[in-house]
Amino acid sequence: MVKKICFWVCCLGSSQSIAQSDNLLNLVQDTDSIKTEYVTNAFKSSRVINNQSIEMIGKGVLDFRILHRFGLLNSGISNFYGFDQASFRLGFDYGITQNLSIGVGRSTYQKELDGSIKWRILQQTQGRKEQPFSLVWVSGVTLNTTPAPSGEISAPVSDRSGYYHELLIGRKFNENFSFQLNPILVHRNRIQPTSSKDDNNVVAIGFGLRMKLSRRIAFVADYDYVISGLNKEIFENPLAIGFDIETGGHVFQLHFSNTVGMNENAFLTKTTNQWGKGAVNFGFNLSRVFSIRKKKIS
Repeated sequence: MVKKICFWVCCLGSSQSIAQSDNLLNLVQDTDSIKTEYVTNAFKSSRVINNQSIEMIGKGVLDFRILHRFGLLNSGISNFYGFDQASFRLGFDYGITQNLSIGVGRSTYQKELDGSIKWRILQQTQGRKEQPFSLVWVSGVTLNTTPAPSGEISAPVSDRSGYYHELLIGRKFNENFSFQLNPILVHRNRIQPTSSKDDNNVVAIGFGLRMKLSRRIAFVADYDYVISGLNKEIFENPLAIGFDIETGGHVFQLHFSNTVGMNENAFLTKTTNQWGKGAVNFGFNLSRVFSIRKKKIS
């Protein structure tokens, strides 16, 4: 009798050990099956509205971009509430790699040329290895090419140029909401001071968000708070709100903004329009991408 009891106890213990081993094996297999996934489409474009976004252009992809602003809404019926006036920027951005792109542009405002380089340092991931946010660095240069008035000598290139650097920190919290902030430094080689508060260096911090409303429409907004370097009695902080509309091959954006300039130097250091007085520009941004480099078939 005792031998039978001992036999059944041993069998029970063996079965439990086997079951525990199987559970541990399944747990290891489940862990191994979890993959690291990159989080994409935090924003639907490489820009929120005015500001750069944490999104990158794909490798071998050319992004042709038109940024357009009509005149001021409060300019009255004589100017058809701004539709009789317009300024715009034409730009081309190209993805050298998945994490590196370059861009050039030309604006009607002060006939400015601009160039930039954008480098993604970190990309948000989920799954086996989690990276909670994306980190992107942008540097650029601008050049005012407005001709000098008749009889005057044009200022040297160094006096008409400026530079900017910014760090984008952003996260896609879920399928419907993304947010980023971006500290910015703008350096202007030459300025005409309006007060003792003006400086060659302008420091600001920007904010951007995207809130999905439907499958193809999202609310977007960006705002830049200028911390130092400008006379705040004259210049205003840039604010833009709008809607992204996806139409297959391109992203069409309608927005309202108090900015006329469409590069970092222009909209951060030259914005004077006030939202509270109705000095707002209606505009649109249009982005169309083209695959220039074909993917290799392995």
